[in-house]
Amino acid sequence: MTTFTILPATRTDAPAIHALVRELAVYEKLEHLMISTPADFERELFDTGAVIEAIVAKENDVAIGFALYFHNFSTFLGRKGLYLEDLYVKPECRGKGYGKALLVRLAQIAVERNCGRFEWSVLDWNTPSIKFYEAMGATVMPEWRIVRATGDALVGLAGR
Repeated sequence: MTTFTILPATRTDAPAIHALVRELAVYEKLEHLMISTPADFERELFDTGAVIEAIVAKENDVAIGFALYFHNFSTFLGRKGLYLEDLYVKPECRGKGYGKALLVRLAQIAVERNCGRFEWSVLDWNTPSIKFYEAMGATVMPEWRIVRATGDALVGLAGR
C-alpha cells in the first residue's frame, strides 16, 4: 500500500529538497543557472533568522515533491501574502494528485496565517502547469512581468 504525506521540511530534508530543485532546473532548462548546494538550503531554511519555509511530499517516506515559500507583503491590501517560489513533483509521481495536494496545503497555510494573497510565477511556455493552476482556480496575470537584477547588473545598480 502506498502512503502519501505532506509535512513541514526538517533539516534532514535539505539534501532531498536540493536534489528535487536540481530536477526542476533541468525540467525548466535552467540547470546552467543552478549553483545552490544542500548546505544553502539547510542554512536558509533552518538557521536562526530563516525567512523561507518548505513542505515536503513523501511517498512511502521518500521525498517525491516539495514546495518552497515565504511571506511577502501587499501595500494595497495592507496584509502579508504567501509567495510560492517553487513547487515540484517528480515526473513518475505526477497524475496522482500530489501537486494538487501541495497547492491546497499552501492555500490552507495562507488562510491559517490570514494572508491576503497566495501568489507564484510560471514560465510562459509551461502550458501544462498553467492549465493546472487555472483548473485549481488561479489566475495567470498577463499584464504583470517579473523584473530582476542579478550578478553584475545587481552590483551596478547598488553602486549608482
